[in-house]
Formats: sequence, structure tokens, C-alpha cells
Amino acid sequence: MAEKLIKDFWKWLRDLTTIDEQAVELYDEAKYRAKAVKKEIKDVKKAAKNVANQSMDIVDALKGSKRRGKKPNNKSKISKTNNSNKKKK
Repeated sequence: MAEKLIKDFWKWLRDLTTIDEQAVELYDEAKYRAKAVKKEIKDVKKAAKNVANQSMDIVDALKGSKRRGKKPNNKSKISKTNNSNKKKK
């Protein structure tokens, strides 16, 4: 009920505006959406590059090449702590 009342009020308010004001509002909305689409296209482009690079990794793996990328972290068997294993006298 309240939602319909708000929509009706908004429609009445928009009817009071002139065509020029509606055109400006429409232009601003289109401008905002264009910026959002541009950002999304950049994200898709970045993701497509990543997919292309990873597909080349698959080809290299099939050829028998070693894996590229971050080297594995060699962890020591002894964990480091602030506590000393030696007893104080």
C-alpha cells in the first residue's frame, strides 16, 4: 500500500516537471550507466587476458614444461615461537 502511494506521488511529481528537466535527468542516467558499462568492460577484458594466459599454461603443461608462477614456500619442520626451549637457571 505504501509502495503504491510512493509511486503515485513520484509520478505526480514527475508530471509537474518540464520536458527539459526530464531530458537532463535521462541524460544523467545514461551517462551514469555508460560509466558503469565501461568499468564492466575493463573487468571483462582483464578476465579474458587472464583466461588467455592460463590457457597457454595448459598448452605448456601438455608439452611437459615446468609450472610457471609463484614458487612453493619451503616451510621448516621446526615451528618458530617466542618461547625458548632451553630452561633458564
